[in-house]
Order: sequence, then C-alpha cells, then structure tokens
Amino acid sequence: ELTQRTYAKVSWRLLPFLFVLYIVAYLDRVNVSFAQLQMKSELGFSDAVYGLGAGIFFAGYILFEIPSNLILERVGAKFWIARIMIMWGIVSSCMMFVQSETWFYVLRFLLGVGEAGFAPGIILYITYWYPSERRARVFSRYMIALAVSGVVGSPLSGWILHDMNGINGWSGWQWLFLLEGLPAVLLGIVVLWYLDDSPRTASWLTEDEKQLIEHSLAAEQRATSHTHISQNLRQALTHPYVWSLSLSYFFILCGLYGISFWLPQLLQGLGTHDTLMIGILSAVLYGIAACTMLLVSKHSDATGERHWHIAICGSIGALGFCVSTLVSHIPLLSFAALILATCGVLAVLPLFWTLPTTFLHGTAAAAGIACINSCGNIGGFVAPYGIGLLKQATGSSHIAVFLLGIALFIGCSIILSMACTTQEHTD
Repeated sequence: ELTQRTYAKVSWRLLPFLFVLYIVAYLDRVNVSFAQLQMKSELGFSDAVYGLGAGIFFAGYILFEIPSNLILERVGAKFWIARIMIMWGIVSSCMMFVQSETWFYVLRFLLGVGEAGFAPGIILYITYWYPSERRARVFSRYMIALAVSGVVGSPLSGWILHDMNGINGWSGWQWLFLLEGLPAVLLGIVVLWYLDDSPRTASWLTEDEKQLIEHSLAAEQRATSHTHISQNLRQALTHPYVWSLSLSYFFILCGLYGISFWLPQLLQGLGTHDTLMIGILSAVLYGIAACTMLLVSKHSDATGERHWHIAICGSIGALGFCVSTLVSHIPLLSFAALILATCGVLAVLPLFWTLPTTFLHGTAAAAGIACINSCGNIGGFVAPYGIGLLKQATGSSHIAVFLLGIALFIGCSIILSMACTTQEHTD
C-alpha cells in the first residue's frame, strides 16, 4: 500500500509537468516542418536548404549533449533544465526574423545548442525516482508527449499559418515561431520552483516515502551490481553495449525525424493543400500513435520483456513506411500506412530507453545516456537532409520514405540481435 501510494504521488507530481515540458520542447524542434509550408516560397528556399536547416539543429545538439548532461548531474536537474528551456525558447522565437539561408542555419544550430541535454537529462532525472521495472510505463507516459505534440501542435500550427498570416504585417510562419517559442521561456521559470532535484529534497514526500524510493533504487543497484557501470566515465563511453545502442538509436531516429520533419509535405503530396486540414490529419495520426505507445509499454512492463516488443513494433513501423510509397496513388491507403509507420516508430522509443537505464548509474548514466542520445540524433540530421536532397533530385519523396523504413528495420534488428549476447543487461 505504501509503495503504490508513494509512486502514485510521484507520478501525479512529476509526469504531467514533464509531459508538458516535452510537448513544448518537441514542438519547438519540429514546428519548422509546418513553417516551411510558407517560408520556403516566401524566402526562396529549396528542399535541400530546408532539409539542411532542419537537420543542422542536431549538429549543435550533438556537440553539447554530453557536457550538458554531465553538468546537470553535477549542479542538479532543476537549475539546468530551467536554463535549457529559457535559452531554447528565446532562440526559437528569434526564428521569426530569418530572412536568409545563413541565418536559417545559424538559428537552427543555436536552437540545438540550447536544447542539448534536455531529453537525456529528463531520462536521467526519471531514474532518480523510479526503479527499472516501472520505467517502460513511465517513459511512455512522458514520451507520449511526442505524439501529443502532434495532436495539439499540428492543428495549432495549421491554424496559426492559416488565420494569422498578414496580421501586424507578419507572415503566418513568423507568428508560428513567436507564439510557440514563448511558452518554453515561461515554463523554464516555473521549473525553478516546481521541480526537486531528488526524492530526498522533495518536501511533498513523507520521510517514509523518501526512504521507500531510496531503498528500492539501492536494492536494485545491489541486485545487479555486477552488470552496472556507475561512476566510471571512461568505461561508460567505451562500453560496447553503449555503442550498440547508439548505432541502433541512429537508425530508429532516422525513422522518427523523417516523419516529424516531412509529414506535412507527405500529406500535401496525397492531395491535401489546406494547412489547417494538414494539421487535423496530422493530429489524427499522432492521436492513434499515442494510444499505441501506452498499450505497448503497459504490456512490456507486465511481461518484463523489451527486445521482442521493440523488434515487432519497429518492423510494423518499417512496413508502414514502405507500403506508404507503394500505394501513394491511393491517398486513403497511403495515409493508413503512414499511421502504421508513426505508431511503430513512436512505440519503440519508451521501450528503448529501458535498456541503458538498467545498467548505467551515477555519472556513467549521465554520460552514457547522453552519448546514446547524441549518436542517435545524428539520424536527426541525416534523415531530414537526405530526404530533402532525394526529393530535390528525383522530384518525389518515395525513395526517401522507403529508405526510412529500411533504417527503422535495421535499428530494431540490432536490438533483437543483442538480446542473446547481452541478456545480463536486460530485465
């Protein structure tokens, strides 16, 4: 009874707030996918220019990811997450002033620098509160924000482009960056007084509840201490398991960011040109994906199995990508295939992060999680830029989308191949 009450209290206190933070973070990262529906023609940007600008975000993100997470582990989550949010909110809003390719690239790079450390920092923060057997559901409730950002952000972005274009002499895409960047600054200020660095500093927990959480985490570390990398930074950054997960995550994120940055254009290619309708269709797609994430993660926690869940979801998502290109002449079937692709790739993400958090702890967790996320996010550069180049060269996105499916399948196959040889690091 004490256990259930304690973790229910923690979840109600932390997860809704972290959920909102991630929605705002992801929306600011990918809202350029909607902005480009207007800014490309207005500023004369080609598909390749847009793809490079979308992807160059990850250059800044990757360079500062590991240092950012190490600083978070040292100074505490509350201060560092607040700093991250305020900086990226300011840079995101400044995107409204872009008038040239150079400034498009510069501000997207700075946005990556500002957001570096947020996603792995929150993953590390969650491990301070929950033992591994609870993390799939916790990660899914947090990462469902990826899907909900599409449910909320897609129609919102479509509405801003559609209805605010020309107000005060500004284009719709300029209003989009301004209105979706400011909430990050405001929430960053709220973080300073709302979040606690650890259960020990949480005034809203009783002493018994604090001890229960601390004892649960300590018992888990003792039970699997022979597999843990705790304070050895060098070992964390050279461990073969960390690099196998990094490679897998690269291919998985190729699928995720391919769909994130190009979904509006893919829907436009199915014959839908109204920006508001594109937003509504995107919301439907992401809404179905959100439900899928919760159901799959709940089943994974109930069975204690991770690898096959990842492999099956990834394979279904890969199939969706490939089929969407084969039936592109039938809009309804192609849209259904895109739903399948999005459900598959999003369901993989919370399950994936249960794997490294079972054997990385302390400073090693800060560095290892950031390393995996950094290497994986190279896919966030490769996929958008690669799609832009292929689309510009061939006049079609079909080949690029098919390759996204192949990449997702490869990433999940690596996870499955690790299951037998690294069983000691799994559940």
